[in-house]
Amino acid sequence: MASGLYDKGREGFLDGTIDWDTDTIKVVMVDSADYTVALATHDFLDDVPVIARVGTAQTLATKTVTAGVADAADVTFTAVTGDSVEALVVYKDTGSEATSRLICYIDGFTAVTPNGGNINVAWDNGANKIFKL
Repeated sequence: MASGLYDKGREGFLDGTIDWDTDTIKVVMVDSADYTVALATHDFLDDVPVIARVGTAQTLATKTVTAGVADAADVTFTAVTGDSVEALVVYKDTGSEATSRLICYIDGFTAVTPNGGNINVAWDNGANKIFKL
């Protein structure tokens, strides 16, 4: 699967239910063997099975928006164990999986196998950063 925005994430930006600057936005690592992304139909975090999530979701800090491009500070997942990581899912955290809106799915990087150490995620420094609307 190629990286992309979830349709309901796009909708959230357009109807104002997602505010990149002020909402709590998190990223979770995903084992794609346990999750088949469906950008058109998946809407909330409960669509991503718990078994597919690797490590503890991290809150994005220093979020910015410029010309429709979303960016944030790089993140570190600490002391990660579990299945291999082939993708990242960015979502708006509401405190409930049933209402935490999925924003984007990112893959296309070399899979990482956790070994109990830290995993650093450095967002793209190119024109599209995390994603571009």
